[in-house]
Amino acid sequence: MRGKFKVEAMLSMMVLTAGLPSRGAAADQGLEIFTYWTAGGEADGLAALEKVFSAKHPGVQIRNAVVAGGAGSNATAVLATRMQGGNPPDTFQIHGGAELIDTWVKTGFMEPLTKLYKDEGLDQKFPKQLIDLVSYQGQPYSVPVNVHRNGVLWFNKKIFSDNGLTPPETWDAFFAAADKLKAKGITPLALGDKDKWESLQLFEDILLATLGPDDYKALWAGRLAWTDPRITKALETMKRVVGYVNDDHATLTWDQATGLVLRGKAAMNLMGDWAKGYFTSNGWEVGTDFGWAPAPGTKGSFIVVTDTFGLPKKVKNRAAALEWLAVLASVPGQDAFNPKKGSIPARVDADKSKYDAYSKGAMADFAANALVPSEANGPATVPAFLTPITDAISGFVNDKDVARAQSTIAQACRETVGCAAGVATAKPGSGASSTGSGQGQ
Repeated sequence: MRGKFKVEAMLSMMVLTAGLPSRGAAADQGLEIFTYWTAGGEADGLAALEKVFSAKHPGVQIRNAVVAGGAGSNATAVLATRMQGGNPPDTFQIHGGAELIDTWVKTGFMEPLTKLYKDEGLDQKFPKQLIDLVSYQGQPYSVPVNVHRNGVLWFNKKIFSDNGLTPPETWDAFFAAADKLKAKGITPLALGDKDKWESLQLFEDILLATLGPDDYKALWAGRLAWTDPRITKALETMKRVVGYVNDDHATLTWDQATGLVLRGKAAMNLMGDWAKGYFTSNGWEVGTDFGWAPAPGTKGSFIVVTDTFGLPKKVKNRAAALEWLAVLASVPGQDAFNPKKGSIPARVDADKSKYDAYSKGAMADFAANALVPSEANGPATVPAFLTPITDAISGFVNDKDVARAQSTIAQACRETVGCAAGVATAKPGSGASSTGSGQGQ
């Protein structure tokens, strides 16, 4: 997830115990990992992964450099300072796709992981589209620890039951349900866009519903203009949708907004399935307290997001970092992490019995649906375009000026990735067109 970079992030350090690497002694028998996972299931999943590592490699100290806030934008700013200053963490969390490839691989900051993939047999354990997503010029540069599904409609089952509602499959059905809820004084849709990426994420759901998977991918691959009238229609739909959100949305983060659904203060939330991890970490039961459905109009599509870890060049503890990557790529590592995080495993041979009804359904959909890249979470476009489009949609939520938003986005596309009349003529990066017909995150 991304917002505009903020350099004022605070870096907090947590020290945990983990294990000794077997691929050679690390410089100080330690390991620094860099993440922004602090909410609900995120922190629980990371702790579970560290526990697996600790059991296998007792003796290595993990220094978990956590940068909270900004949905990763704060962490991105700190990471950029460290990487460019020659002080990289031993490994760091990053979304697969353009966020990884264009920011750090093409610029020469990362080591390829071809040998690790060969040694661990990962070419046969990860789906090809995920490997493509983290690869550049035929070599992989990070290890996917999961697959997240973005564009999920989460709903409070009691509120839906009390009001005789079913999950809306179209935006017209959403508006009908929202009107019914609003008439009873219930906030229909929880939104927390304090960090800006959340409103962009809502827009990507509406874009996919308006364009369909093929033209949605064409938009990010540079084959469809941002001036297309269907983009206008998507913005008009979003303008109407934000009329049903909570008044304090600009002061809330994604997890605080998800908490409104959990506390019965709102009926629905559109969010990736890290929201499931938030619900379950707060005691809600899958299928009993909350339900889910694809975002309205997106049935048959799967918006892909993947969290990955890579290996920067010239790290202090390279051997330990490689052991960490091997553990998070393993079946035990992925099966410890993903049930708590809310995501599904990147590996095709994970133990499905460890996963709940939501995750089993997501696994089936990932195998069968049209896969498309998330724009708000890294893989669909390069960071240079992602920042201005995030700002444009955030501004649109407030001023609701459709023409201004569309014009601003088209201009930003021209200025950052070489769009002609709103169409990208420069390739958006190796990760930006490789899911579904190859792409995702």
